[in-house]
Amino acid sequence: MAAPLHETEHREPDARRYARLSDPFPMWRGGALHGAQIAYETWGKLNAARDNAVLLFTGLSPSAHAASSAEDPRDGWWQRMLGPGLAIDTDRFFVLCVNSLGSCFGSTGPASIDPATGRAYRLSFPDLAVEDIARAGYEVARSLGIQRVDTVMGPSLGGMVVLAYAALFPGAARRLVSISGTLAASPFAIALRSIQREAITGDPDWRHGNYPADRPPRAGLSLARKLGTVTYRSAAEWQQRFDRQPVRPDLRRNEPFGAEFAVQGYLESQARRWVNAFDANCYLYLSRAMDRFDVGAHGDPAAALGRAGLEQALVIGVESDLLFSIAEQGAVARALQSGGAATRFAPLQCIEGHDSFLVDIERFGRELRAFLD
Repeated sequence: MAAPLHETEHREPDARRYARLSDPFPMWRGGALHGAQIAYETWGKLNAARDNAVLLFTGLSPSAHAASSAEDPRDGWWQRMLGPGLAIDTDRFFVLCVNSLGSCFGSTGPASIDPATGRAYRLSFPDLAVEDIARAGYEVARSLGIQRVDTVMGPSLGGMVVLAYAALFPGAARRLVSISGTLAASPFAIALRSIQREAITGDPDWRHGNYPADRPPRAGLSLARKLGTVTYRSAAEWQQRFDRQPVRPDLRRNEPFGAEFAVQGYLESQARRWVNAFDANCYLYLSRAMDRFDVGAHGDPAAALGRAGLEQALVIGVESDLLFSIAEQGAVARALQSGGAATRFAPLQCIEGHDSFLVDIERFGRELRAFLD
């Protein structure tokens, strides 16, 4: 496939491949893309029947690099979960992880070049919906000759995408795994994400989306990332991890109201990496898509999910999750069960909050392994 239209990752090593989307690619809320592509990575082998595929959607910020491979030996965002003999066993399954449409790691998004103008889309990019991300992943699987995946799976934003996938494409998946997702964004999560977006759009360097690549709205992105990082974990985990330890000397700044505590230094280091890795406009589009998602747009949730014809489903939630409450996970499980899928609901007692699926590999791996087996 052609080289990526835009990217912010290092070029080497790189295991990404690229799938062209249908042209035009219709967007859920109107408009269309032309010449669009999706970056993806794969692990394992597709069997002769092409029925052993796991289609993996990501959260808001990751690339398609979920785990290391011969082409890219760097650790991925789910390194200890995906691989030979692991919970998502690549000796058994062909795993296909897609970078979300609208992101900035090889897939077409606001930072990509609009073929009609030769310039970056920026805010001329069509309104992005979770359904668009689901359709893009569906088309990638079809481009590889996969008519029906064994399992469609995703955490966080990905947990929403798999529900949209089920509502949009009857018979396209045998099983479904939703991790810390939701049937519809809650007012609490919407409020938090709206403040993060305001931090970006309120930065003078945002320039109504027309910032140069070498001068993004760093202050706004930094604040957005810090706020997000706080909500991805629980108060108990922050206490256990940092208590009131002082900030590391190398992170101390001689300025009024500078960081004094270790937790502040941690947030600052996370924000610095984020500012250098993620495009501001892409973040704005993806964040708003999460706020607007509602399975109810497809009809009664149980009926909408029932049209998928799923045999089994697994819903995993975390008691300490602030962003996607355990009650929301229960609602997802009930809708899937009512829709006809034999559904297991696993509420986990993890201290790490929303990010638990990235950290508590033992608990999450146990659930995933048992389900996939």
